[in-house]
Amino acid sequence: MAAVQDSIDAVRIAAAAADSEKAEDMVAFDVSEPLAITDIFFLTTGTSPRHVLAIAEEIEKQLYLATKRDPRQREGIEEGEWVLLDYGDFVVHVMDAEARAFYDIERLWKDCPRIDLQLPDTASVLKEPEGTGAAADDADDDAADDAESSDEQ
Repeated sequence: MAAVQDSIDAVRIAAAAADSEKAEDMVAFDVSEPLAITDIFFLTTGTSPRHVLAIAEEIEKQLYLATKRDPRQREGIEEGEWVLLDYGDFVVHVMDAEARAFYDIERLWKDCPRIDLQLPDTASVLKEPEGTGAAADDADDDAADDAESSDEQ
């Protein structure tokens, strides 16, 4: 079962909020298939404890303003190394670079589909490796579209 659209929309709000605070390496995984407890994990990185906290606070604020949602649980607010915001249907992880590298959550969920965060190209979004996933599918679609348009001429 794929993540529900409501959760995807909320994670896109979280991503836009994180982007407004200059968060880095944003990625969202649809974990609804292997996990029954949540649909999406959203991960992003801050450069310092203050930055991690600012990102988490902006995500909370924007999600509340847009959807009236408050996190069910908040962890890591005191340390500012890894803030976890549990919204039930999705979980936000705001980590500093050291914690993100150490725990390597992406490795655990690498086989799960990624969610397009629909951020501007200037955002710092973690890219999929060349030739895999949605990026490769988009390239294949673009090539097919180019072939069709040249056939029509």
